[in-house]
Amino acid sequence: MIDFLNLGKINDRYRTEIDAVIKNVLDSGWYILGDQCREFEKNFAAYCGVKHAIAVANGLDALNLIIKAYGFAEGDEIIVPANTYIATILAITENGCTPVLVEPDETTFNIDASLIEARITKNTKAIMPVHLYGRAVSMDKIWELAKKYDLKVIEDSAQAHGAMFGEKKTGSLGDASGFSFYPGKNLGCLGDGGAITTSDDELAAKLAALRNYGSNVKYSHIYKGVNSRLDEIQAGVLNVKLKYLDADNEARRKIARYYRDSIRNPLVMLPYVENELQHVWHLFVVRTGDRNRLQAYLSERGINAQIHYPTPPHKQKAYAEWNDLSFPVSEKLHKEVLSLPISPVLAESEIEYLVETVNAYK
Repeated sequence: MIDFLNLGKINDRYRTEIDAVIKNVLDSGWYILGDQCREFEKNFAAYCGVKHAIAVANGLDALNLIIKAYGFAEGDEIIVPANTYIATILAITENGCTPVLVEPDETTFNIDASLIEARITKNTKAIMPVHLYGRAVSMDKIWELAKKYDLKVIEDSAQAHGAMFGEKKTGSLGDASGFSFYPGKNLGCLGDGGAITTSDDELAAKLAALRNYGSNVKYSHIYKGVNSRLDEIQAGVLNVKLKYLDADNEARRKIARYYRDSIRNPLVMLPYVENELQHVWHLFVVRTGDRNRLQAYLSERGINAQIHYPTPPHKQKAYAEWNDLSFPVSEKLHKEVLSLPISPVLAESEIEYLVETVNAYK
């Protein structure tokens, strides 16, 4: 079986360093908001090209806290792609705000920036682009609209660690950005984890307090905060793996390049990319008319392909009030997409076998 993602193999490459950092944390006796967390925040901010990184418990909290820190509330609207994982939407509604869904560009899977302006109202407070599957959103039009209408830009960078638009990395393309370090991400820890990046000093200070019960001095609470802190073991693991992120991303690009050059099957539509550095290939997503049939065919031949995601947010039971809405491009994509295995630990023979098998599909 070709695993979709073998996390054991991925992390075993750094086992000696990970073991050492875990021992260091255990020996220190300090397990939350200590030296490892501060070091990771410094390193990740530098990596993204921003002034601040605020480590939190997970990617959903990262987005949730950004919206909370800006003080957005009931009646405020945030423009967001209809084609995204539900966490993006949950962060908005958790704060009482209204998500305004916009269709994606069918070739990139990301929000179609040409459709955004028509959805802006007097209640619009922010645009939240999602760098889906690891491909950075082309930001020019979004920056133009944000400036024109005085809107915040909040990136959902959960799947795009290290992707670039122009000379800038995700995490530095908006006013603030939320990251996830779920184990399966390009930069993943050994549990849940997340971070917020920004160059806004005031926002960063508020976020640092909000994640810690609204406190920046023990037992003094200036905000109605939450408990969302990255523990020292996860921070230490991320510090180890951050050093190798660019090399791992390049390994993913090499595999994606081979897939795109070698898969030649008219029944399988390959993903589009205009700039190699714009995509870090968190997922390699193809499209096909009978997605379940292709998935079953690959499974029978020992290839574990996965679906990201079968149902768009507006068709989920959690948002039953939206179930009658129609976003045909999003709905079409969610019926057609299939993610092929891609990771830095795939063997050359596995990659070649996968290509041969996809090409033989009829």
